[in-house]
Amino acid sequence: MPIILAIESSCDDTSAAVLRDDRILSNVIASQQIHQQYGGVVPELASRAHQQNIVPVVDAAIANAGIGRKDIDAVAFTRGPGLLGSLLVGVSFAKGFAQGLGIPLIEVNHLQAHVLSHFIKESDDSRTPQFPFVCLLVSGGHTQILLLRSHFDIEVLGETIDDAAGEAIDKAAKIMDLGYPGGPIIDRMAREGNADAFHFATPSIAGYNYSFSGIKTSFLYFLRDRLAENPSFIELHKADLCASIQKCIVEFLLKKLERAVLSSGARQVAIAGGVSANSYLRQRLEEMGRRRHWETFIPKFQFCTDNAAMVGIAGYFKYLRGEFADISLPPYAR
Repeated sequence: MPIILAIESSCDDTSAAVLRDDRILSNVIASQQIHQQYGGVVPELASRAHQQNIVPVVDAAIANAGIGRKDIDAVAFTRGPGLLGSLLVGVSFAKGFAQGLGIPLIEVNHLQAHVLSHFIKESDDSRTPQFPFVCLLVSGGHTQILLLRSHFDIEVLGETIDDAAGEAIDKAAKIMDLGYPGGPIIDRMAREGNADAFHFATPSIAGYNYSFSGIKTSFLYFLRDRLAENPSFIELHKADLCASIQKCIVEFLLKKLERAVLSSGARQVAIAGGVSANSYLRQRLEEMGRRRHWETFIPKFQFCTDNAAMVGIAGYFKYLRGEFADISLPPYAR
């Protein structure tokens, strides 16, 4: 029953978690509020905040788990992708911690960790997907449709050829001056709006690939023309605009996902990543699952955004395979 300390620092959240086997014992996250005034993550400020947060966050995770440092059998860490300066903080700390205790290191891919978060167990009756299953990984930096035949046998069926879905949502929020992070704000305001009030163009992309740059441009030009007619247009229609752009992006995501699941023959479908916290996406996936008689898996909110528990579960499965990392491994941004 290995006990694994996991560290996540790929962007602007410093997180540490402790898992015993596949069971979560603690998961501590320190978010950075400073980026709100800049409307996005500032890499240099993010890495500085990680340096301030990493020690107290790890200390809290160990204390909350009710263990001592010498009980830890391995350290799992996010090696990439992510912001290089942020990754350096987590990778360097993980290396020093592991060397100090003489325990092995386990490198984890950030995207793989998001998908494997579905296997985190909080109780004996926790539901987990059965292989093979299809997962839509959707976040601010990544959008992919994945077929999982095992924990590490993962085929990319489709992906974005330019911007990510989460980036498109954040851009729409920025255009409307709603604040940062834009995704949760649009999700909240959309609940009060009419999703059929406005329509925006979606591109025709071959296969199961996505493109979101055109949706952003369509939204921008639409608002430019409406504001020319009425400078108060955004203020008068904020809720409807949020609901409409959210529906446009989510329906585009699910249209490709549904086709990919049908072609794969899988009977289970999941979502993962930061945008999987979006309430409309979660609702529409469940509706699609009921209509197609598929079993759907939607992560708990605490496992949608960046967190160390997902790094820990990926590390656990690598521990079972004896896949340990060399101390010389550097982080990678892409």
